[in-house]
Amino acid sequence: QVQLVESGGGLVQAGGPLRLSCAASVGTLVGRGMAWFRQAPGKERAFVASISWTGGSALYTDSVKGRFTISRDNAKNTVYLQMNSLKPEDTAVYYCAAQKPGVGGPRYDYWGQGTQVTVSS
Repeated sequence: QVQLVESGGGLVQAGGPLRLSCAASVGTLVGRGMAWFRQAPGKERAFVASISWTGGSALYTDSVKGRFTISRDNAKNTVYLQMNSLKPEDTAVYYCAAQKPGVGGPRYDYWGQGTQVTVSS
């Protein structure tokens, strides 16, 4: 198994940047497809971005394309979400998720506790 811990959330003014980090406190992220999801108040959890186990491809939901970048650093056992040009609509709890090693596909079996991102207007 793997245990995930998100960090980097906080309060930021609209237009500003934040970088979220997802680290494995137990196990490793190497070899796992990774993703970020978010849940805004009163809404369902929604996909934000994903990165393949190799780090060679990434996918983004339309609303964050051009603003957010997902990346990974295997040496640090960490996945990042760089968020730029933040909007109040980005306010949500952001969750890191991991696939089983080498599996791929849409299923994410491991989840962090989430980190709050609040964007003020």
